Amino acid sequence: MAVSGSDSSFNDDVGGPLQTRGMKRFFEADLHGAEFRECDLSGARLIGVVMQDAVIDGLVSNLVVNGVEVMGYVEAELDRRHPVRQLLRSDDPAALMKGWRQLRADWAATVERLRRMPEGSELRRVDGEWSAVETMRHLVFVYDSWFRRCCLGRSQLFTSVGLAADFVPDQAEQGLDPHASPSLGDVLAVRDEQAAEFEDWLSTVSADDLTALAPIPDDAGWPPYARGRTVAQCLHTVLNEEWAHHGFCVRDIDRLSEEIDGV
Repeated sequence: MAVSGSDSSFNDDVGGPLQTRGMKRFFEADLHGAEFRECDLSGARLIGVVMQDAVIDGLVSNLVVNGVEVMGYVEAELDRRHPVRQLLRSDDPAALMKGWRQLRADWAATVERLRRMPEGSELRRVDGEWSAVETMRHLVFVYDSWFRRCCLGRSQLFTSVGLAADFVPDQAEQGLDPHASPSLGDVLAVRDEQAAEFEDWLSTVSADDLTALAPIPDDAGWPPYARGRTVAQCLHTVLNEEWAHHGFCVRDIDRLSEEIDGV
């Protein structure tokens, strides 16, 4: 294998990763069935590849497939399938309230479905993803960090049963209990309290309030990269997380139901 360029340093094993200027390259590698989880693939180039039955799920933008930027089509199709997304992106408080209440109704239906499943289903993981309870615990954390902290400007400790992703630093120092093991009922009680607070706020907030800079406390709390965003931008993060994780939860419940029905 010939490699040009004096500034390149490669692993010459065919199929192995090749390094150049800090970039990892794979040449004639068999990655059939590989899984990339919580990876940053920004700027990745897949050239001359064979890709069949592949699944991409994540924060994707400016994705070009065979010369065509496809994310516009993907977003339009998601909006067609889930019209609530357009409400959740709005800067109008009334539209946001409508979207929020639809999300709450969708979650209520999903919880009722969980209650009809065999005991313990709400704690089961599918393909390494969070269980239903863990998913809702994560949304408790999202609410505390992106709404209470960023939109309301509060600096209190996060709710202990909240669940953050592994990359969030200093979790215990911010109030999260790494050993927490709440029941579905425990988590729903917290979620209901948060929802009531959210609706009270959203019923009085104005469009001008949403365009203001988020009043994020001047400390090291999560998320550090939210500083400089508007209230609306932080609010949209909360709502998008609610919508996306509900979809993940329903997907996994469907898988569990298929498994149970097949027993």
